Amino acid sequence: MSDQTVTSTATNRTQSNNLLRRDVRYLGNILGEVLVHQGGRELLELVEQIREQSKSLRAHFDPELFGQVKATISSLSSEKRHQVIRAFAIYFQLVNIAEQNHRIRRKRDYEFLAGEEVQNGSIESAIKVLKDRNASTADVEEMLAGISLELVMTAHPTEATRRAVLDIHKRIADDVMELDNPTLTYREREKLTEKLLNEVLILWQTDELRDRKPTVLDEVKNGLFYFDETLFDVLPSVYEELERCLVKYYPEQKWHVPSYLRFGSWIGGDRDGNPSVTSDVTLQALNLHRSLAVRKYEEQIRGMMEMLSFSTNLVQVTDELLASIAKDQEQVELTRVDPWRNPTEPYRVKIGYMLEKLGNTVDPDEAEPNSYYVTPDELMADLLIIDRSLRSHYADYFADTYLAKLRRQVELFGFHLMTLDIRQHSQEHENAMTEVLAKLGIVADYSSLSEEEKITLLVKLLEDQRPLTSQHQEYSASTRECLNVYEVVAKAQKEFGKKCINSYLISMAEAASDMLEVMVFAKEVGLYRVEDDGTTVCSIQAVPLFETIDDLHAAPGIMKQLFEIPLYRKAVEACGNMHEIMLGYSDSNKDGGAVTANWELRVALNNITATGNEYDVKLKFFHGRGGALGRGGMPLNRSILAQPPHTVGAGIKITEQGEVLSSRYSLQGIAYRSLEQATWALITAARLAKYPEQAPQVEKEWEEIAASISETALNKYQDLIFRDPDFLTFFKESTPLNEVGELNIGSRPSKRKNSDRFEDLRAIPWVFSWTQSRYLLPAWYAAGTAIAEYLGDDENKLDTLKTMYEKFPFFRSLIDNLQMALAKADMSIAKLYASMITDDTIRDRIFTQVEQEYKLTSDLILKITNQTEILDNVPVIQESIRLRNPYVDPLSYLQVQLLAELRAIRAEDGDDQELLREVLLTINGIAAGLRNTG
Repeated sequence: MSDQTVTSTATNRTQSNNLLRRDVRYLGNILGEVLVHQGGRELLELVEQIREQSKSLRAHFDPELFGQVKATISSLSSEKRHQVIRAFAIYFQLVNIAEQNHRIRRKRDYEFLAGEEVQNGSIESAIKVLKDRNASTADVEEMLAGISLELVMTAHPTEATRRAVLDIHKRIADDVMELDNPTLTYREREKLTEKLLNEVLILWQTDELRDRKPTVLDEVKNGLFYFDETLFDVLPSVYEELERCLVKYYPEQKWHVPSYLRFGSWIGGDRDGNPSVTSDVTLQALNLHRSLAVRKYEEQIRGMMEMLSFSTNLVQVTDELLASIAKDQEQVELTRVDPWRNPTEPYRVKIGYMLEKLGNTVDPDEAEPNSYYVTPDELMADLLIIDRSLRSHYADYFADTYLAKLRRQVELFGFHLMTLDIRQHSQEHENAMTEVLAKLGIVADYSSLSEEEKITLLVKLLEDQRPLTSQHQEYSASTRECLNVYEVVAKAQKEFGKKCINSYLISMAEAASDMLEVMVFAKEVGLYRVEDDGTTVCSIQAVPLFETIDDLHAAPGIMKQLFEIPLYRKAVEACGNMHEIMLGYSDSNKDGGAVTANWELRVALNNITATGNEYDVKLKFFHGRGGALGRGGMPLNRSILAQPPHTVGAGIKITEQGEVLSSRYSLQGIAYRSLEQATWALITAARLAKYPEQAPQVEKEWEEIAASISETALNKYQDLIFRDPDFLTFFKESTPLNEVGELNIGSRPSKRKNSDRFEDLRAIPWVFSWTQSRYLLPAWYAAGTAIAEYLGDDENKLDTLKTMYEKFPFFRSLIDNLQMALAKADMSIAKLYASMITDDTIRDRIFTQVEQEYKLTSDLILKITNQTEILDNVPVIQESIRLRNPYVDPLSYLQVQLLAELRAIRAEDGDDQELLREVLLTINGIAAGLRNTG
């Protein structure tokens, strides 16, 4: 890049940041007008007073000023307090919109300024590197055929924002983006301001809290929102850009990129701990998927119909097209659309029949034979007929743009839209198997058998083609529901296609028998079977979810045991000689802390991959990452490159959940950039796997150091979390754990069982609560002690860690994640939450320990990174956190006060729903301010 370009880039970045500040100030002023309109000048002045005092406290802590802030907050009436909370919370919503828009603006500005320069992290940069490093066309083809990324939406309850509020956000975002339009007249800008005033007023008068928990089907529809708004159009655009770059750098090849990037879902299929997810609900979810896919095709095809006015008076279409129209006229009666009356416009005539067949596809049971599309291949065949005809009269541009996009959509989405995973806890399968086998008299108590005895019995049952279950047999409700799920999967594969459901995930998989039990039940409905000629058919795979540290240690041995079973090995071959394995980031972190969880996941990846290589099985790892740092959260491209390149294998799956969905996929520009960066990361990982000499070389000593740091961190973490008898008291009383459970953000309970045991607490409320109280403890605790123990007083060891940070990708990622957590944590605010602990001894002892660990960790990270302040390496995020804190702090002050009041009332067996509502509003506001929930 030339000096002139560098100077221009720096100038442009300054101008761009000024535009962000303009937008924030503009939206803040609009909110101010709404506050005056709704609560009078007094409300605005009160909010401004608290904000300014909070800002001053951030700059220099003054006990007297802090007392004034607390006194001001304590003196508020319930009504005024309610308004203040919402004012700060809505301000964050507006800031988040401005920042999201700014990300889109920055990308456009870069492309405008750079001209032919290639942006880092872009698809073109990945292909250019391949070309610059002399990768052959054949090698590029091989790499593209091997990459695969499936992003799986989950219904994990971490999205605190209602769909109605997200809709308002979308409208505000579109309007704010219009501010950049240089052609707007003065009056048009005035009208835009009036429109935004109205939108912010609507936001102010819209309840951000749900009055009930969403149903599972509500959650399905929320997930489909992102397909409807962005993904259906953005995904094909990513493929189009990749093919453009391939043609540019490898013009000798005709490119059609395989479908490497897809979305999947757990919503409606994840029944682990959620009794609301029944087999009927799963079927309804699949119907909703199909309905949306068909509607989107209808929209696209209607748009094409308007444009395809080619007349046979001027051009000659193919005989193939005319023959297909004649066939449609014989077989399909037009009841949903009017027939096109002009026979000289054959494309429009053909599309009329296609629209009729698509409409019938939504409910094929009610349609006449041949009047609907049985499979998406039949729709694709019609599109290809149109494609060939268009090219015959040189209408290539239309075929290469509009029609090519629709063909790619059909390839990606079919009629199933996205693959739905089934998930259930391993204990449910064991319970059902115990009942089924007892009723048949095969074994009185299957659950009491040893693991070896279970495996022997299950293999025998798989070899025997006779059924074990019957619809006429009486079973308990839980066993009948367990069996019904398999019947629904079999039915769904016939109706929606084999791609609609492929994976059956098993939570808390701890033994080989956990997978074999699923196989036995799959055999009952023909999902697994051996044909008369000896061919093994398996259309669903049992996928173990290894979650805890102990599970990660056991995983390679469990997979080795399974691969040693000839029958199971044939089932794997029937699935393309590929086995999917899921690794849980949330429970491993809850179990062992951030440092150990990250290290053990890396070790497990390497060891399980080695096991797969030993048996010549390709492995697809499914990474169960949450949005928060304490649950493995990080940008999508970084999460891909965080995996050792040789473990990418048969592809990657990654969960996308909660607030991650809205932050990445609610706006088209951000969705595109996120998926573009993911594609860049995939291609980069494939290159490093193909050419290992280009990958960073990791010294064996570094891995030994990381392992020793992990071991120390595990002991430190578990000393507090598991071995300190007062820790649970500290956690429950100094965080809004119980109150988070009353926020209606998900259909699933916050605990696996109705118990107060730490083991039964889900990882999401665990992380959510620590985030709200500004500890963020799961994301950083124990790192400082572990690093300090390794260093001792040896300065040379510090130099080694600095080198590791520079050259060891795993260590750099770990340190940078710790930095992010430390930056968002705040011990002065956390101390306020600790004040709610009733036992002074517990509070002082544990908080002092946490505070010391925080300081130690921060100091050591600054030494390792040679930084002056935490997050100096990411100044944009550092500045964002710095600017947000004065606005988050008042919400924290309010939350502590409200929690204390509410808990005092509840301690006397009373309740106050209005007080609870205010607590929940502060939870929403802090979540928006920190841009993290769980």
